[in-house]
Order: sequence, then C-alpha cells, then structure tokens
Amino acid sequence: MMIGIDKMGFATPKYQLKMADLAQARGVDPNKYSEGLLLDALSIAPITEDIITLAASAAQDILTEEDKAAIDMVIVATESSVDQSKAAAVYVHSLLDIQPFARSFEVKEACYSATAALNYAKLHVEKSPQSRVLVLASDIAKYGIGSAGESTQGAGSLAMLITSNPRLLAFQDDNVAQTRDIMDFWRPNYSETPFVNGMYSTKQYLDSLTTTWAEYQKRSGKELTDFAAFCFHLPFPKLALKGLNKLINKGISEEKKEQLLDNFAHSITYSKQVGNIYTGSLYLGLLSLLENAKTLKAGDQIGLFSYGSGAVSEIFSLKLMPDFDQQLQTQRQASLDQRQTLTVAQYETLFFEETKLDETGSREFAHYASNAFRLTGIKEHQRQYSKVSRNDN
Repeated sequence: MMIGIDKMGFATPKYQLKMADLAQARGVDPNKYSEGLLLDALSIAPITEDIITLAASAAQDILTEEDKAAIDMVIVATESSVDQSKAAAVYVHSLLDIQPFARSFEVKEACYSATAALNYAKLHVEKSPQSRVLVLASDIAKYGIGSAGESTQGAGSLAMLITSNPRLLAFQDDNVAQTRDIMDFWRPNYSETPFVNGMYSTKQYLDSLTTTWAEYQKRSGKELTDFAAFCFHLPFPKLALKGLNKLINKGISEEKKEQLLDNFAHSITYSKQVGNIYTGSLYLGLLSLLENAKTLKAGDQIGLFSYGSGAVSEIFSLKLMPDFDQQLQTQRQASLDQRQTLTVAQYETLFFEETKLDETGSREFAHYASNAFRLTGIKEHQRQYSKVSRNDN
C-alpha cells in the first residue's frame, strides 16, 4: 500500500513588500537581496492574518466535503504559535467544519516540524488506510524593522492531505534524520522576535545537509543521479542553491546537472516572491517545483532536505504518481501578482501593529484584505475568527 500526499494547498497574505523598495529605504545595494538572497518580494501579514487563518485558508483551497467527513487527524506544524496551551489545529478544525471525531494537535521543532508531522501522519494512515490526515505548515517570520533578518521575513501556509493511494506523491520510506544541540536560531517565550546567529546557522544548515546526505547514501544506496529534482528548506533561496551545489559532484553528467539546476530554479519561483515561511518553506518549494517544472513525469523521484534550527535535519524522497499534474493549480502566479504592494512605511505600520487590548482583554481589529478566514478581534482574551465573504475584500 502506498501512502503519500494526495493534494497540496497554499495561502499567503494579500500584501507584499518589494525587496528593491526595502533596499532603497535601508540604504543597501538592491543586488544584496536580488542576487545575494535570490529574493524579489516578501508576503506581509496584517494583524488580522495569523497562522490559523493562513492554515485554514490553505486547506479550504483543496478540501472537499468528502475530505472533511473523512479526516480524522489535523496537525499544525509551526514556530509562530498564538497560544501556549490551545493548539492552532483545534481552531482550524472548527473553521473548516471537519467531522468532530478527529485528533487535533500542534507540533514544534523550528522549521523541521512539518516533516515530523508528515511522518506521524504516514504512521497513522499505515495503521488505518481509510484515514485522511490534514497536515498544515503555517508560519509568520518576523524579525524587526532594520534587523539583520528583516530581508528574510515572510508569511504563508501549506496544506497537505495525507492518504493511502495518493494521487500526487508517494513516500519512499528512506528517511534519514539527524539531531544536534546547537544555538543557531531560537526564540524564548519572553521574546516576540527570534535571536539569530546568522553565519553560524548557515554553516550548520550546510554541514547538516552534507553529513545527513552521506548517511542517507549509505543507508539507501541512492545517488543524486537517481533524482529528477531536489528540494530544500528555504530560509532564503540562495542558501539552498549553495546546498545543491554541495551535493553536485564532479562525476555527474552535464545533462543531469542541468536538469537539477533547472528544476531547482522552478522550486524557488514562489519563495522568491513570498520569503521565509519557516515550517512551510520546504513544501512551498515542492509545490513550486510541481506547478512550474515542465519535464517532470510519473515515477520521477524527488529528494527533499528538511532543516530546523536547534537543530534537526532529515533527507527523504517522494515519487510522482500517474496523472499527478491533475492535482495541481495553474493560476498560482496570477494570485501572487494580485497582492497589494506596500510602501516601506506602510509595511512598517501594518506588519508590526501591536495588539493593545483594553482592560477587559478585548479589541476589534481594523478591516484588512484577507484570504478565506480572518481574525476579527479578541474578546476577553479569546481569539475571534470568521469566514470572509467576497464582499469583505
């Protein structure tokens, strides 16, 4: 029995900041962002858009009523949690009106946790083949105005429906993971923004890649030539390109090298316009590859490198199913192009708006453009969500 990803959905805020505008405002060479990071724009979330609204919108994009009646597990992977106790998955379960007898919970390990969620989902479907598991990778990367990480912010959510006999991608059961206790990126409970040791984190990402890859080769017997494409965690696309170049060795043919580099370019198409979405970055790269590459075919293997600071990494592979292209959208780019472009001043106001509750722990939020769901306010410290009608935007 094959188990894998049956469908994928994606949601990102309706606002964007152009990197050229940010560069001008910060007095840096625009090439530092366009060439040094391979970034063109960042998705910017207003206060009414959070990991719950993004996750629910990404899932609403792909789920049928039949899916909602069959899903018996909802997992949200995030490092942007809105509550220290109640899982984001519980809110999402309610907003999507999924049948009540489902297990819903949240998982965390920096940008790696969506991969852990997929592994858990696979085990569940293995035991109960009729089950459908909704895995959501949802995050808002926020570092602060003028901070070193400002140019690698972003927001978005990936939804993946895990089933037996998937129509999109099947797991290959060749996962190899590695854990190392390091402090390259972390956010204590008392801090709204993370602490980052940038150069150290970059080195750890690349070293985790090469050492995990060596172990993966030893256990699986696979080489880079076995893959039609390789997707990477994307804190910023240029780092992933460095990673791919580390895997490409002198023995590889020019034709295979060209194929891998071409498909890599397709895998970063969306991230170049959205920025860093933490847990969802790897899977946004996968979705971008599938929706933009022209030469992929059924049976092709796709390698994936997952990395979460702190740090956990994992390499595994997926196989494309027959008629996989029937599960994909063709209007994704048009949707990204329709986002409202913010000035730097507007971005600074919108992205960093503070909650500021009244004495009862309440506040209603101003009206911003949203996806299928929005955070309308907080009432006595309880978050209030609603569906968005066509007229609302």
